[in-house]
Amino acid sequence: MPDSALTDPAAVQPEALAAARAEFDAIDDQLHDLLMRRAGLSASLAANGMKASGASFRPGREAMILRRLLGRHRGPMPRAAVARLWREVIATSLRQQSAFSVAALGGTEPLALGHFGLDTPLRIHATPSRVLAALSAGEATVAILPSPADGEPLADAWWASVEAPRLQVVAALPFLLRPGQTLPSALVVAAFAADATPRDRGLIRLERAPNTSRGALVSALGAAGLPPQRLILSADGMRGLAEVEGLIQPGDPRLAALSALRPHPIGGFAEPSLDEPATETP
Repeated sequence: MPDSALTDPAAVQPEALAAARAEFDAIDDQLHDLLMRRAGLSASLAANGMKASGASFRPGREAMILRRLLGRHRGPMPRAAVARLWREVIATSLRQQSAFSVAALGGTEPLALGHFGLDTPLRIHATPSRVLAALSAGEATVAILPSPADGEPLADAWWASVEAPRLQVVAALPFLLRPGQTLPSALVVAAFAADATPRDRGLIRLERAPNTSRGALVSALGAAGLPPQRLILSADGMRGLAEVEGLIQPGDPRLAALSALRPHPIGGFAEPSLDEPATETP
């Protein structure tokens, strides 16, 4: 309940306003102290080489941080604001631990900046193939490309030619979907595998025989124990991309039942969260 002594112009009390400002200042100091402490811990990890054995970017670990914070969030601050704040904090920590840069297709800049921070080097390219070439050449740590869409032409269907397992999808953007949004807008590709979380989506590329219907593909996936959450077909109808529950490894025995479709896992991502209203403070 807002304090009328602070919000009602006719009832504003200078003493109450001064006290509130002093409390804001004290809170800001505490926040700043904690941010400096967090950055110091991150710098210590980098200096001691404690993460040298793997990629500094751990999209699964980052997803679990955000899920935990969003799960405990209460009060009037929008969940989207919480996600933005922590994405910037996480991105800053990532840059402390390693050289990190992004290659992205034109049009995905807001997603790239929102997820990887305003200060992360970002290079924009005109075509999906050029974005992936930049990643392959080591010009960027990750690549950002639009989410696959049903019926898109092969020039846009980057997933149909991504060189998995050398390159794999590792994350989906944004992590916090906007109200009404049901699918991520973009996917992140990297030269390492996604780390698993309790709720993931795996992507399996398929090669489709000319007379194989969409329904037959869905049935085959279901019979193999991999019922698709979503099935995308390229414009020529010859390539498919199945989104299934859980990350799928190349040696997954369920893929054997799909051998006629030449299944090829191309990575996956932690399920994004929905931007639901924050719980009101009792």
